[in-house]
Amino acid sequence: MGKGAGSSSTQSSSTAAAATSSQPISDGVLKKIVVAYTYVAIWIFLSFTVIVYNKYILDKKLYNWPFPISLTMIHMSFCASLAFFLVRVLRLVDLPSAMSTSLYISSVVPIGALYSLSLWLSNSAYIYLSVSFIQMLKALMPVAVYSIGVLLKKESYHSNTMLNMLSISLGVAVAAYGEARFDTWGVTLQIGAVAFEATRLVLIQILLTSKGISLNPITSLYYVAPCCLLFLSVPWLVVEYPLLRETSSFQFDWVIFGTNSLCAFALNLAVFLLVGKTSALTMNVAGVVKDWLLIAFSWSVIRDTVTPINLFGYGLAFLGVAYYNHAKLQGLKAKEAQRKVEGGGAGADHDEEKGRLLPDRDGDKRGDQQK
Repeated sequence: MGKGAGSSSTQSSSTAAAATSSQPISDGVLKKIVVAYTYVAIWIFLSFTVIVYNKYILDKKLYNWPFPISLTMIHMSFCASLAFFLVRVLRLVDLPSAMSTSLYISSVVPIGALYSLSLWLSNSAYIYLSVSFIQMLKALMPVAVYSIGVLLKKESYHSNTMLNMLSISLGVAVAAYGEARFDTWGVTLQIGAVAFEATRLVLIQILLTSKGISLNPITSLYYVAPCCLLFLSVPWLVVEYPLLRETSSFQFDWVIFGTNSLCAFALNLAVFLLVGKTSALTMNVAGVVKDWLLIAFSWSVIRDTVTPINLFGYGLAFLGVAYYNHAKLQGLKAKEAQRKVEGGGAGADHDEEKGRLLPDRDGDKRGDQQK
């Protein structure tokens, strides 16, 4: 009996392995892959645009308006106003009935606080550091997001995944080692922004998947943007308001700040959409690709100094991202093949709807049922 059971188990494993190696990607999985990468591409484009635009406004050698808190508050005011108009006036979307005062305080308020800190510090770093170096520092975020996700039980710990994240970070560290323009205060600001942003991204997933509530991109901004604006007003009154009062010659440029705020609004929608459909880790791994494009742009257009060590280190990081994508795709195909071998039937089709290319998490199940 024992021998027969072992033989049957071995045969089943061999069949699954054979099916995995020969099984083509199903239409359902292929559709999810295309959708996931479409969201990633949209986010990369909008993030690229906002970063370059913000650098142009804040840099003293370009537009020369070095007030990062004020710029972020303009963005949040625009986002909050537009979201309110779409929700309350046009009534294009319905607000979730499950959003209570206690839930707002426990979930939305922390996200707004972390978002305000992240944006403030990140925008401030553009005054001190080059675009290329900032993107190298931002690419350290996957390890932070994954570690916080594991700590808050939104990601399952896998040693291979952690090694992959560390390899990406190693490449970024090598690239940073070759930085020609190093400013300690600027690096401190950016590292702080990375820490706050990583925590915020994981909390967004908790809000979307674990609190019994489903938010679309517009309702997300409707709740988060006013909270973020309120938190930003405190450091603004202390740090930038006195300086702005002394700058009597400044006149608000509606074209510059209007188009910049519109891009920021579109980026916020893309962020919430991408995280809601994939994961926080997905967005930050894809961000390494976006950062590579920004480094090329800053070198060729802005004329930032990029050394061979920079390029070598970032090449290592890019290879880490490519390996991660390949591993997740193979894992998704293996799971699908295993379900078919075991005769999952309707249950397999139901599970397939929960599939993620980047990455697959048990915590997604509840969120998918709410969509």
